[in-house]
Amino acid sequence: MENSLLRTNKEIEEIYERHIDMVYLVCSAYMKNHADTQDAAQNTFINLMKWNGEFKNAEHEKAWLLRTAINLCKNSLSHWWRKSADIADYEQISCESQFEVDETLQAIMDLPTRYKSVVILYYYEGYASSNVQKASFHHSLPLARSKKTFERGVRS
Repeated sequence: MENSLLRTNKEIEEIYERHIDMVYLVCSAYMKNHADTQDAAQNTFINLMKWNGEFKNAEHEKAWLLRTAINLCKNSLSHWWRKSADIADYEQISCESQFEVDETLQAIMDLPTRYKSVVILYYYEGYASSNVQKASFHHSLPLARSKKTFERGVRS
């Protein structure tokens, strides 16, 4: 059976160039170390290459990548290996970061998981608060509750 690609290498490269910084930032907020962040960002784009769907517009493309990155990070963080490994064993590992972590980004990374993505989407990606609910992990919550979570995340 012959597989047909919906996206050419050039199209994938263009999507990558447009969104790698955003995907990396979201993954970094969840994973908190350079190597795992790179893996999650890479896996996000691998999923893009495997996905046979079409994007309706640029916002749909961006939201799909964000949702995929967040899901991959959450799946990775809930993996059995992370629950059984002692993080103290890995404190001495150092690696270069792709971007500088300032006080603001550090504060976002220290937020509870449920607030991270809404704050990143609003402040770094410029989403309107009503669109944060659609693009974040709160898509299954009622809009009023999602807005309350967003407000709490901003206050934190």
